Amino acid sequence: MTKLGKRSRAIRAAVADKVGLSVEEAVNLIKDNATAKFDETIEIAMSLGVDTRHADQMVRGVVGLPFGTGKNVRVAVFARDVKAEEAKSAGADIVGAEDLMQTVQGGTIEFDRCIATPDMMPVVGRLGKVLGPRNLMPNPKVGTVTMDVAEAVKAAKGGEVQFRAEKGGVVHAGVGKASFEADKIVENVRAFISAVAKAKPTGAKGTYMKKISLSSTMGAGVSIDLANASEQYELRST
Repeated sequence: MTKLGKRSRAIRAAVADKVGLSVEEAVNLIKDNATAKFDETIEIAMSLGVDTRHADQMVRGVVGLPFGTGKNVRVAVFARDVKAEEAKSAGADIVGAEDLMQTVQGGTIEFDRCIATPDMMPVVGRLGKVLGPRNLMPNPKVGTVTMDVAEAVKAAKGGEVQFRAEKGGVVHAGVGKASFEADKIVENVRAFISAVAKAKPTGAKGTYMKKISLSSTMGAGVSIDLANASEQYELRST
């Protein structure tokens, strides 16, 4: 077993008896213990009562966080001609067609979000085995297959977060940086929980939200009270 350092032991001790916290309490506790020498990412993980092996229980969606993620998102766009120029003008980091496909096939993936115009999907489709496992495959359900590439690029750069339930029904994402003011992280967390709640699939049975936890890059996780989270979702959806 790896021996924990003094800092790690202190962080674990600080959160050891903290369970079922409100979103505000969890955020403040995580911020107080995010003492690494870099700006740690605040991460949320949600355990859902779904079986992703069944198509009608897949959870997938996108949410625009009110205060962004604090991360510089690199965006690649598959487009030609006028749409390629629109993507470049909107701030896309990489724009291409068959040339970009060949670059990705060669193992170079220097982007965090991939967008494509509908006519480019036969080309992008060849990259399914490369982009799919990385959750980078463009999909119309989350707005990354679109003719409005400029708006899609701006959304990605502005703090839009995609989410998808992984094996075991776990959804996770970065919802800000430790340097953010606490109330901004709280609003981002609430927005993310609300989006996942609204994405409940028709095939989900029983309890949908089973556990919600918050952590920082180098910190231990703390659990958020499900009733508190549900109440906040109800308030936001009315």
